[in-house]
Amino acid sequence: MKTAILFSGGKDSCYALYWALNQAWNVRCLVSILPRKPDSYMFHYPNVAALVEKQAKLVGLPILKRKTDALKEKELDDLKQVLSEAKEKHSIEAVVSGAVQSEYQKTRIERVCYKLGLKSFVPLWHKDPERLARDEARTLKIIIVGVYAEGLDESWLGRTLDGDAIAELVRKKISPIGEGGEFETLVVDAPFFKEPLKVKEKSRVWDGVRGEVSFC
Repeated sequence: MKTAILFSGGKDSCYALYWALNQAWNVRCLVSILPRKPDSYMFHYPNVAALVEKQAKLVGLPILKRKTDALKEKELDDLKQVLSEAKEKHSIEAVVSGAVQSEYQKTRIERVCYKLGLKSFVPLWHKDPERLARDEARTLKIIIVGVYAEGLDESWLGRTLDGDAIAELVRKKISPIGEGGEFETLVVDAPFFKEPLKVKEKSRVWDGVRGEVSFC
């Protein structure tokens, strides 16, 4: 199966890539949408523009990127264009994405794939959140780069998402996978990376309730 991976550099897209590689599928490329603003309805924002290309080099795969103004529904046109490019350049037959619980995200990816004659695979769909988070944490090295939920303070920025962090999220009754937008992540090491991603903190924003940390 000639496949493209919708790739943000966060834990779910990296784990979806890990799944596809374990199926021995022919992963031809990564595809990244780069929102120009943080409130995209569909796509991950923190650190994507700065780091997905570095991650792609560590994976050893070409990456196709497209910027979007992140306007509701209109951003799907950008996704369609970049997947069309992937189909033309890399002869892909399918798209793998890391959606877990967002019906909005899943159905719109499927709609775009249908229009392009591509199959859509969503291997993490409706997995048990805590079990999935723990599986991801055992497989990947994940750091938290954005926090947006009550109960998460500035100390969570840059924290490793490990077993202790997951247990604390569960105690706080916060989704351990952040599927509701409670937090965003960055993967800095994985079994399919040639070496760990080396990052240093570039900037940090905290408004007393929510914030993000940027790396370079």
